[in-house]
Amino acid sequence: MNDPFDIIVIGAGPAGISAALEADHHGATVCLLDEQASAGGQIYRNVSQSTSARTKVLGPDYLEGGKMVRDLEQSGVVHRTGVTVWKVGQDGSVAYSKEETAAQIKGRHIIIANGATERPTPLPGWTKAGAMTVGAAQILMKSAGIVPTDAVLIGSGPLLYLVAQQLVSAGAPPKAVIETQTKKDLLGATRHLVPALKGWKQLAKGLQLIAAIRMAGVPRFTAATNIAIHGEDKVDRVSFDANGKSHSIQTTSALLHQGVVPNTQITRSIGLKHVYNAQQHCFHPVTDAFGQSSNSVFSIAGDGAGIGGAKVAALSGKISALNAVCQIGIIPRGICETRAAPLLKKRSSELAIRPFLDAAYPPPTDVLRPADDTIICRCEEVTAGDIRRFASLGCKGPNQAKSFGRPGMGPCQGRYCGLTVTQILAHETNQSHDAVGAYRIRAPLKPITLKELASLETPKEPETAT
Repeated sequence: MNDPFDIIVIGAGPAGISAALEADHHGATVCLLDEQASAGGQIYRNVSQSTSARTKVLGPDYLEGGKMVRDLEQSGVVHRTGVTVWKVGQDGSVAYSKEETAAQIKGRHIIIANGATERPTPLPGWTKAGAMTVGAAQILMKSAGIVPTDAVLIGSGPLLYLVAQQLVSAGAPPKAVIETQTKKDLLGATRHLVPALKGWKQLAKGLQLIAAIRMAGVPRFTAATNIAIHGEDKVDRVSFDANGKSHSIQTTSALLHQGVVPNTQITRSIGLKHVYNAQQHCFHPVTDAFGQSSNSVFSIAGDGAGIGGAKVAALSGKISALNAVCQIGIIPRGICETRAAPLLKKRSSELAIRPFLDAAYPPPTDVLRPADDTIICRCEEVTAGDIRRFASLGCKGPNQAKSFGRPGMGPCQGRYCGLTVTQILAHETNQSHDAVGAYRIRAPLKPITLKELASLETPKEPETAT
């Protein structure tokens, strides 16, 4: 194992870059690990390599990550790209692989900034070729300049409007935007409207996106139900009910989105405490205001600790870094709290809009608890009906469900099905989500080869006198 770093940051999105830069600023030795070839995370993916044409499509918010990435390049942070972190130890050790070779480093404090994943959207037909998440479509646009054509956007939330507008700007307007939120959802969200007005710029931006979609002539359906994706081997149409009528739209590209949820694979694997958030319909690790987790070695920054968006993530990264350098004795607690105070205040202001958005764009029941014949575990082809049958046989939790029918035992370790399995079991067994719990996650977090495992350096045995 190499000489230890003061701080190891996992993930080079807004939270991770901000954390690494802040820790570096205070004189800590910092290693930043990330799967991508360049910094930026999902929000600012490939921003340093973006062309002017691509930037015009993705919009001005995308460019905000450019300065952050340039500052990282000019810092003293050791930035290791293209690496896959597959094990994190409770002692601060981190094992990762790059180009089929594994390595292990250790940090005095670890900041986990691995962001969010899109909520699984198990609708009938969602496993067909041509069906993907809205986030996956954005990856294609940001990384390769590939623009989905003939697309139908399905789901709810502000990202749906952003991507629809980006497709319009790219000259490939979607055939329709099919939304699941209802007037009841929007009316219910009004109780959070006054605090949300602190984020009036975000609200105005959302209205501008909706107006741009309307101006482009893109049909928009709300309160959609009974959504299904059809086709033999690949998508050829989408059917749904809206406005008291049944609809069918021919398409080869169905883009799905029901918000994002914290990526808890690493935090689960090291046994950190988690809690279910009823407003965001997901689990997140338990942290204090500084991102400190239930284990003093680990902090969580950004959307991995609770969904807040890019600006909140960047602020959280700085706050977590201040806490980290304080924890290891580089700065005293008083200085940490003084420097964090304005950041905490600004983050609170940025988060004021969150309750409104969570209430206005909730995932619908038929996504949280799909129909019986809908596949929820893509790896093992387990259906929602299978999980309900397991519950009727006495299954109480996701880990017990593995013994009944292998959900969550594929290479993704439950990334696609975990939340859905918990939702169904909580409903069927009349337990709370916290009581049902989630899958136990074990290393390796992602598949590795025996060659990679064998390439790890092993401690040498001490020589004995003969």
